[in-house]
Amino acid sequence: MLGLGCTVEVSQLGEHIRRPIGVLLALVCQFVIMPLVAFLLALAFSLNDVAAIAVLLCGCCPGGNLSNIMSLLVNGEMNLSIIMTISSTILALVLMPLCLWMYSRAWINTPVVNLMPFGAIILCLCSTLIPIGLGVALRYRYTRIADIVLKVSLWSLLVTLVMLFIMTGAMLGPELLATIPPSVYLVAVLMPLAGYAAGYGLATLFDLPPNSRRTVSLETGCQNVQLCTAILKLAFPPQLMGGMYMFPLLYALFQAAEAGIFILVYRMYRKEVLHKQDLAEDDDETNITYKTLKEEDVGFDTAYGSVTVSDPNSIRLESCGGGVPTPV
Repeated sequence: MLGLGCTVEVSQLGEHIRRPIGVLLALVCQFVIMPLVAFLLALAFSLNDVAAIAVLLCGCCPGGNLSNIMSLLVNGEMNLSIIMTISSTILALVLMPLCLWMYSRAWINTPVVNLMPFGAIILCLCSTLIPIGLGVALRYRYTRIADIVLKVSLWSLLVTLVMLFIMTGAMLGPELLATIPPSVYLVAVLMPLAGYAAGYGLATLFDLPPNSRRTVSLETGCQNVQLCTAILKLAFPPQLMGGMYMFPLLYALFQAAEAGIFILVYRMYRKEVLHKQDLAEDDDETNITYKTLKEEDVGFDTAYGSVTVSDPNSIRLESCGGGVPTPV
């Protein structure tokens, strides 16, 4: 998060604060679209109480740090990405319990709000805000140092993601995977995909530029699975949840895989289509067409004399009076 904060320009960040479109998008994406998507998928696949609560809890979480990394890889609007992440994390203090209270009544009698560990949410908030704030200050005061920190953090994030996938694969053994119903796998696949599509559609509705559309799409589909895992472990007994503790990890795997496909498609499109368009524009700017003027098309006025070229290295001007040619 320190490196991601180093990508933020203070002047552009101030523009987003004056025009809080990012806060509005974070509100709609994270606490209207995603909880509703999770609720509808749980109903559509007839999930049991435990699985439905795990899915709903993941859908009500704020945006995760992965969205910032993915936005950077697709040349997204990083200031908008940071604003949406911060806004959704702050709004989660109030709206996350509210969404859980609204949607969880379809499965359990005791509201999940009574079990909500606010300490975990506040800890997540601090772990997000403090490094980003330090990165923004570093970019504002020491630009060169911020560039170095950004490069180092990107490589460390890449290594961390690879290690996370390896550890997740080791934890999700065959026995544990067998306890998770196939419908839960389908929900884990469809939920981030629906979030990406809904976020892009919402950004298009707001008539945002293409880089902001990609950012909003990734911010919507990427959830804070770390917070979801912490709440599941702190709020529910292990004998009740069983294999559903692994749903946030499943969601993390599929949201990263789908975002990776999204990034790959964008890179290929940028390389093949946009690069060719840039080359075509360059050709248009440097293309010069010549038109041969025929004597019958344009009448030449010879009253001022004529031009004679007898030597390739010299040009002679002959006056109409028949005087001595003047070499040029």
